[in-house]
Amino acid sequence: MNANDLTRIDQVRDFLAGTQRVAFEVAGDKQSRYDWVRRTLVKFDYLRCNKADKGTLMGYLMKVSGYSRAQVKRLIKRYRETGGLTPRQCTARGFTRRYTKADIRLLAAMDERHNTPNGLTLKKLCERAYSVFGQAEYARLAGISVSHLYNLRQSQTYRRQRHTVDKTRPVSLPIGERRKPQPDGQPGYIRIDTVHQGDLDGEKGVYHINAVDEVTQFEGVVSVEKISEVYLIPALEHLLEAFPFVILGFHADNGSEYINKDVARLLEKLRIELTKSRPRHSNDNALVECKNGHVVRKLLGHAHIPRRWAGPLNDFHRQHLNPYVNYHRPCLFPETVTDKKGKQRKRYPYESLMTPYEKLKSLDHAQTYLKPGLSFDILDNVAYQISDNAAADALQQARRQLFTTIHEQEYKRA
Repeated sequence: MNANDLTRIDQVRDFLAGTQRVAFEVAGDKQSRYDWVRRTLVKFDYLRCNKADKGTLMGYLMKVSGYSRAQVKRLIKRYRETGGLTPRQCTARGFTRRYTKADIRLLAAMDERHNTPNGLTLKKLCERAYSVFGQAEYARLAGISVSHLYNLRQSQTYRRQRHTVDKTRPVSLPIGERRKPQPDGQPGYIRIDTVHQGDLDGEKGVYHINAVDEVTQFEGVVSVEKISEVYLIPALEHLLEAFPFVILGFHADNGSEYINKDVARLLEKLRIELTKSRPRHSNDNALVECKNGHVVRKLLGHAHIPRRWAGPLNDFHRQHLNPYVNYHRPCLFPETVTDKKGKQRKRYPYESLMTPYEKLKSLDHAQTYLKPGLSFDILDNVAYQISDNAAADALQQARRQLFTTIHEQEYKRA
């Protein structure tokens, strides 16, 4: 059947439900569509229909005519007010264009000769060109707003005349707070840095991750093949777990190996605060930098170690290096003295020379800082199991054996 055969509201309802087969098409210009809408409203006596039937007719008009609900409502309102539907001719031309293409080209030329200054400066130059130097062509540009000046810079006329190439801008990651940690005498605020074991013939060496607690100088070293997420995240988890006290702060320089979303997600899960060094404050991460030289470089040197030796190096760190530096190697702890002029100096008295473990035990309420399940009785068994000399001998022997194995294996591969 044809759409014109619909004469009752129930037939229209069946049509909208999809149970009535109807061939329909509203073709022609805008006037033809308006005429069809008016005839439909007259045929079904829309003004006398109840609310439900009006809704059905509105859905029918939307489906057949293709108009939106808002447009159909506007047409019905006009039909109710005037009794007819006639397309309205739009004669308005929109907003009057104030700045012509000639003005935009003047703006582009001004930008080119002054090397693209900021908007305020460019506006002032246009004002001076008109008011001070009497250049009448800048009359309209003299009153331009700064915001609209930037709009004109984005126009096609401006871009056709002047093309600019911007350098790649560095991405500033809003990860971590840029400040120095304030532990207030409480352990758990570690400084971390990476030590690279050199390159050889284009092959990267192993990377050492060195973490030092600021208050006790408790230290942990792990080695990884690469500083990518696959190797770094498990190494950091192992490193944070190795400290006997709860880690509260994690401070690094601005290297992307630590200031990234993966590390931030790990620290957020462990509720650890992430901070990073400030510009022009070289002392923010000075503690771990000193430990890099006095511990890692002294024991492992500067020579290239292939990254495939990260596993044996980690065994060496876990069994010998980390226990030695934490339980058997004394460290100096500074005392800050302020003179009459307010200048602060650091002193290193002999009485403050102690191992990191002894420093941890000397803190007030030291037991409260330990991780759950740990006690100083358990840690004493580790600290005093062997003497300092025995620990150093075992460290040196393991170190010689490790480097001998590395050199022999690398010589065979060569």
